Amino acid sequence: MDWRKLGLLLEPPATGGWCSSHLMMPFAAPSDPLLIWFSARDERGRSQTGRVRLRLDPEDPRPDFESEPVLELGQRGAFDDAGAIGSCVVEHEGRTYLYYVGMSLGVSVPFYSFIGCAVSDDGDSFEKISEAPIVGRSSVDPLLAAGPWVIADEGTWRMWYSSGTSWDLDESGDPLHRYHVKYAESDDGIDWRPTGTVSVEYAGDEHALARPCVIRDPDRYRMWFSHRGDAYRIGYAESGDGIRWRRGAGEAELERSEEGWDSEMIEYGFVFDHEGERYMLYNGNEYGRTGIGLAVLDR
Repeated sequence: MDWRKLGLLLEPPATGGWCSSHLMMPFAAPSDPLLIWFSARDERGRSQTGRVRLRLDPEDPRPDFESEPVLELGQRGAFDDAGAIGSCVVEHEGRTYLYYVGMSLGVSVPFYSFIGCAVSDDGDSFEKISEAPIVGRSSVDPLLAAGPWVIADEGTWRMWYSSGTSWDLDESGDPLHRYHVKYAESDDGIDWRPTGTVSVEYAGDEHALARPCVIRDPDRYRMWFSHRGDAYRIGYAESGDGIRWRRGAGEAELERSEEGWDSEMIEYGFVFDHEGERYMLYNGNEYGRTGIGLAVLDR
């Protein structure tokens, strides 16, 4: 299986206010893959979650951006007062669950991040279930949690997410985050049991494994995730039970281009099926500052 890049699908509109730059962490609901969710940054670098309807055609996407964010910052002092970054949505029994990363600024380290949830009965207006995270600090995740991917899977809600293991110092003496991918379960999508099980571990010089995207195919679970050593790339893993994973050796991964908007880094892949094809939306240079790209899987 190989990904064939179709090009840059969408550049940031840079309309000012909450959407001054970036189109980061794209994803969509299975029922409507052409309504793309993303996070944009304001002038202070704070991210909020918005949506755009478009066509899967880099030559003529015809984007129609919603003017207001779907998910806004939390109140001052809350876990999401510096960022509310959408990561995935789950549609279940008439409700839509929006899982997101709440960011707040740190002192000894640059930031803290934990996982929040907002719900909707109509798919348009979302309400946060709490001003506190649904996955916060614990003995399993003492430092940070981020980038959740959730599916409701035969009576069990499953989450794969980034969990911090340490803050090291880089060559300049600045804090350097380290996080890998862990696994949690829930009965209702709200109250979560972090298991401590590591789904994807570091390899080589990696220090960050970010925002997994999991699809359950008839034969196995498949995961695409961002892994970072010198710069982000998109890797692949597969599993028979969703708990024990095997990283692929280049299989179905996505690499940087030799030049252009995704030549320095490539990350935050979202994989989905539409009209008989399997696509990936992803970000390139500067964590989505250059926009959202599109690739298709040649099988």
